Amino acid sequence: MNFIKHLTTKKAFYIILQLALLVAVYLGLKTYTQRDLVQEIPPVINASLLSGETFSLVTHKGKPLLVYFWASWCPVCTFKEESIEAISKDYPVVTIAMQSGDKDVLRAYMRSKKLSFAVIEDNNSILANRFGIKAVPVSFILNDKGKIVFIESGYTSSWGLRFRLWLAQFF
Repeated sequence: MNFIKHLTTKKAFYIILQLALLVAVYLGLKTYTQRDLVQEIPPVINASLLSGETFSLVTHKGKPLLVYFWASWCPVCTFKEESIEAISKDYPVVTIAMQSGDKDVLRAYMRSKKLSFAVIEDNNSILANRFGIKAVPVSFILNDKGKIVFIESGYTSSWGLRFRLWLAQFF
């Protein structure tokens, strides 16, 4: 019986050790992929949306804001489109389409996907470079004072984004 108990304890130790290693690798990769991204104070954004309206980051203080960088050719971004669309109905959202074609191409893309969230065309990656973006998708969540409080690169669930947007009001 002691032999079985010893094996079970040893097995549990190795499982916990493997889980800790997995978490450490995940956090290390996340830190590495976000190393060049801007922190705290976002660069100025004054740009035209596909709708023709002007967007200024300065005028969006007072409520948490999701700034979402994406590309039409990105499979993960395509998978997240419906989530971003749904979130944009409940929270302020501005998206920046990186290297995805000119405004006409993007308008056609948005129509074909039945998407209506706010889009800034960044075909030459000017805004993406200011934010330190090397790959998409990347989500920046700003608090009501315009400070970046959360950054997520890669896939993030709709609920994860919604939770961070809710939390942003407390930072």
